[in-house]
Amino acid sequence: MPPRRPVTGRSQSPRARYAQELSALRRARKVSLRALGEAVCCDHSHLGHMEHGKTLGGPELAQELDKFYGTTHLVVLWELAIRDPSQFRERYRRYMALEAEAMGLQQYAPSIVPGLLQTPAYARDLLKAAGPMDEQALADDVTARVGRQSLLSREDQPQFRAILDEAVLRRPLVDIADWREQLAHLRQINERPNVAVQVAPSSAGLHGLTNTDTMFLWLPDGRTVAYVETGYSGDLVEETRDVDRLRKAYDHLRDVALSPRESGELITQFMEEALCEPVESM
Repeated sequence: MPPRRPVTGRSQSPRARYAQELSALRRARKVSLRALGEAVCCDHSHLGHMEHGKTLGGPELAQELDKFYGTTHLVVLWELAIRDPSQFRERYRRYMALEAEAMGLQQYAPSIVPGLLQTPAYARDLLKAAGPMDEQALADDVTARVGRQSLLSREDQPQFRAILDEAVLRRPLVDIADWREQLAHLRQINERPNVAVQVAPSSAGLHGLTNTDTMFLWLPDGRTVAYVETGYSGDLVEETRDVDRLRKAYDHLRDVALSPRESGELITQFMEEALCEPVESM
């Protein structure tokens, strides 16, 4: 068993301690990243990102590394790093960087319209519902969220498929005029050549992603990563086994969802129903 390098410096973040220990153990063993990747069945560049603190990997990989080095503490350090409250912000920043370069995107939305499909009015109401904020901060957040949608208009036009649970269409905005605008936007963007919107009807029943908002990103280097989110936290999933498990659930859901054409017709039906609702007066 290689000697364990003491992890010192309480001021270090759990993520930094984990990265430092990974690097120290590999150098003590005098093994290259490529050789280590072959030993634990992981891409060597991903291991390099872990040693530089850019990603944490998954618990299975931490266990495989413990097995390779003959240690038991890497999975403990991983658990400390993943539970660090600051990691949500860091993971989200990394996700945004990956989203900007993605060649293709697929998303399942269980309860709200995805950010890439939201109108400014919808984004504003959603952000206001999350908690109080001053008007300038709210306006800035709305601008930032809507600004993300520019990636769908890039010159290379990445493909985007969004599967919306029927519950999304049954949760209108308070202002009916704003809600009609959002539905019209969904119907319009569904006609773009690089965008497909599908609706998973309630009759499809329970499935593997029932309560999990999930986005898949196809990256230029050939990898696929996923981002799973609740209203209060999110996780970037990069381990191949975990991503594949999520993708199988997504593929099953896509098979039982309405086609883009049928989904467009259903959205039109909801628009027509909204026309019967009185517009809220100011």
